[in-house]
Amino acid sequence: MNNDLSWVLPLFVAVPLVATAVAVVIPSRAIRDVLMVLVPGIGIVAGAWLFTHTAETGTVAHSVGLYDGGIAIPFAADPFSAVMILTTCIVALASNLFALVAGETRARFYPALALMLTAGVNGALLTADLFNLFVFIEVMLLPSYGLIAMTGTWSRLAGGRMFVLVNLTTSTVLLIGVAFVYGVAGTVNMAALAGAAAGNGPLTVAMGVVVIALCVKAGVFPVHTWLPRTYPGTSPSVMGLFSGLHTKVAVYALFRIYTVVFDLDPRWSWLIAIVCIISMLVGAYAGLAEHTMRRVIAYQMVNGMPFILVVLAFTTLDPVRALAAGILYALHHMITVGSLVLTVGAVEETYGTGMLTRLSGLMRREPLVSAIFVMGAFSVIGFPPFSGVWGKLYVTLAVARAGDPQAWLVIAAIIAASFGALLSMLRLWRSVFWGKDMKEKDFPATLLVSGTKLAPGAALAVLSVAMFFGAGILTSATTTAAEGLLDVSGYQQAVLGDLTTAVGVVDGGSTSVPVTDTVEEAH
Repeated sequence: MNNDLSWVLPLFVAVPLVATAVAVVIPSRAIRDVLMVLVPGIGIVAGAWLFTHTAETGTVAHSVGLYDGGIAIPFAADPFSAVMILTTCIVALASNLFALVAGETRARFYPALALMLTAGVNGALLTADLFNLFVFIEVMLLPSYGLIAMTGTWSRLAGGRMFVLVNLTTSTVLLIGVAFVYGVAGTVNMAALAGAAAGNGPLTVAMGVVVIALCVKAGVFPVHTWLPRTYPGTSPSVMGLFSGLHTKVAVYALFRIYTVVFDLDPRWSWLIAIVCIISMLVGAYAGLAEHTMRRVIAYQMVNGMPFILVVLAFTTLDPVRALAAGILYALHHMITVGSLVLTVGAVEETYGTGMLTRLSGLMRREPLVSAIFVMGAFSVIGFPPFSGVWGKLYVTLAVARAGDPQAWLVIAAIIAASFGALLSMLRLWRSVFWGKDMKEKDFPATLLVSGTKLAPGAALAVLSVAMFFGAGILTSATTTAAEGLLDVSGYQQAVLGDLTTAVGVVDGGSTSVPVTDTVEEAH
């Protein structure tokens, strides 16, 4: 339902964009730095308020310019989008703080680019329109290109080329898919398309093109290799931003589209399960061949995506618990990988290298850093007392509820992938933190990771512990988010109101056709 507070939704995009403009023109570095930290801080508070509000009232929506639903640019929020905004802002705040203490903000436009990225993410998480999803993903990607190449080193520029190539190509495919959807259904409003792709027909194929593009952006097998080749080539703060924002926007969109437009169509369960199984195993074991700390962590990002998405194959019996498990794992993964990236990034920024062969003995030299790394490693593997244990447990329970061969196959893959993650973390630990002390001439004893550089990663690791002990609150929140995601009729009512028509194109001219008729024709 709509209510008087729905006008707040566009502010989630407008505030970061205004802050971006101010950061561009303001000459004071101190003010730019404050804006870069203040905006995601406000986003955390606003996201928490939005979650509470939507949990009480249901989905809220606002049509920009107060045009009719189905025609206007729609913003819509439910507990699922709210909890994602909250978590992305937490990771963005930690990453921006790391950039601040690491001196990244000496670059004139770093704060503005980071703020513009936040605006794009918020817009993508709130839009109810497929074309505007594409627009906000582009708003998110444009500053990302600048952030990747900000330092100007050859390795980062090489990674930037790959990032630009993959994302421009994928965005083109996404736009083509959205155009196909409009050509078939006469609308790209997700509320108007509810359930339309659940059967056979051209719209299913058109939406399939959109889903393929989003899977590339999420780093799902077999289109995953670009992620570990590009993310570690950025600075640690930028990789922290990307790990918590980029791939999770794609995951959010896949959850929304599969629930609303595909109506959790069970015909795709085996395809989803097989793709996720292979992604789990590749992400878990491919990191064993990498030679830098952040490349090893990048493959744990690839490993985490299928744990989130595999629940979509098991929504037949209990969709609320299945989706809640996937959302819980997504929140855990954003926090945990963010912690690992920023922690090893602090080591890399201090010692000037992230090569496994050049670092050793940090367990004795940097006991606090070692402890924070172990917290993140235990969490990504799934050991208590960290959030990863609940993430993997609830995903496993959601899968096991099916009790069929498909479920057993996925559970076996979860166990094997968890073991692979353990091996990857052990290899990183043995190479960097264990072993003999480094040579004094290369790394003087006075060279230590500062507390300010370690603090962002440590804060996220502590939050992972809090998520473990606050499991009741966490599961309640993710269950509420899943229930909001499944309330498709409430989503339709909020976005479209009492409108029963949408704008279509017939014989080259514009005409109003019933939304229900448009969807039925798509079948």
